Amino acid sequence: MAFGVGEKRMTQQSQSQSQSQTVRGVGAGEGAAVGVTGRPRVLEVDALRGFALAGILVVNLLTTAGPPGARGGLAAVHAADGAVEWLVVLLAQSKFYLLFSFLFGYSFTLQMDSAERAGARFVPRMSRRLAGLFVLGIAHAVLLYTGDILMIYALLGLVLLAARNAGPAKVRRAALWVFGVAGGFLLLIGLGAALLDPGDLGESATVKAELTAAYRGGFTEVVGANIRALPEILAAVPLMGGFVVAAFLVGFVAGRRQWLGAPALADRARLRRICLTGLAIGVPGAVFSAAALMGPLPERWTLLGLAVGMVAAPALSAAYATGLLLWFATPGGAATARVLAPAGRMALTNYLTQSLVMALVFSGYGLGLYGRTGAAAAVGGGIALYACQLALSGWLMRRYRLGPVEWLLRTVTLWARPTSVNVR
Repeated sequence: MAFGVGEKRMTQQSQSQSQSQTVRGVGAGEGAAVGVTGRPRVLEVDALRGFALAGILVVNLLTTAGPPGARGGLAAVHAADGAVEWLVVLLAQSKFYLLFSFLFGYSFTLQMDSAERAGARFVPRMSRRLAGLFVLGIAHAVLLYTGDILMIYALLGLVLLAARNAGPAKVRRAALWVFGVAGGFLLLIGLGAALLDPGDLGESATVKAELTAAYRGGFTEVVGANIRALPEILAAVPLMGGFVVAAFLVGFVAGRRQWLGAPALADRARLRRICLTGLAIGVPGAVFSAAALMGPLPERWTLLGLAVGMVAAPALSAAYATGLLLWFATPGGAATARVLAPAGRMALTNYLTQSLVMALVFSGYGLGLYGRTGAAAAVGGGIALYACQLALSGWLMRRYRLGPVEWLLRTVTLWARPTSVNVR
């Protein structure tokens, strides 16, 4: 929500002016990356998406590696594991999928512009795109990882489709209302739990044992466990989906008002204010959330910690984004952005690849390390995986304009084979 600070300065920036901008600062002298439509890409946006991939990976890793109570198989839980889990909750949990959600809403406006330039009807295009995302999400959740976000994005993306003709001011007000209602409701639930002390909120030892046995089993057992988890995942959408929708809508406003265009990115004072405000709000909330979810606060604070963490997450997400945008304008930050951007250009491919690797490492149809790897080792392995993805993404994006899954999704979106996918 903090991306809205100082927005009035940008309302007078015409959309045509931003669209004519080539990649600024970061891409200077490197040659602008160009999309399949021939429009120059904003390298900073791709770099933000590439950065968000790292946060998504470390959060998903701790889920895929097994719950804390199951991590005693081959390796005892060390102090380093507890510290890593605490830091992941503090710095990453809830923050990066909201950043992705914001960028999803921003990219939605780019899809609108693309359809308009091509003289194509936008609703059929986007409907096919959302349907393709939903199918990918179902396959992802069943075969690889139950914490899939693609299904949620496909379903909640219908809100963006319905709001496509609304003015930015109206969409921004709607985002604030959605966030306020969702956050207030979750805070009330958490406060009630803290006051009434509902007792043990975690899974029983029996459930943990059954889950561990399933994920250490063969392909059939793993898929069966994933399918059984689907109703619970989908049931959480109405409760948690408000935050995703709010981020979608803010991203939509950002796209319409060109908050990530060259003139806005040049306003370093504005970016600095958003960053500092986000840190001031987000850090205390994240600290309380980590203390409630991972200790030392007692278990009755768990739901309130989860609620506070969700409500404070957008502020910290905005601080991350604006802090990076400020850094990208420096020589060292520009070099980092050039490394991150290719991974962001093929974020969907990288996201699914992360889940595939995690499944092959932790599930029974792979190495079967579910519950047998400490958090520190799991995150260390994730960092190595992410480094490999950065290198591979850079190599691929020097040769192609689309990653393999992006190519597939664009084929479905256009209902035709994409042209000009080679760089040369």
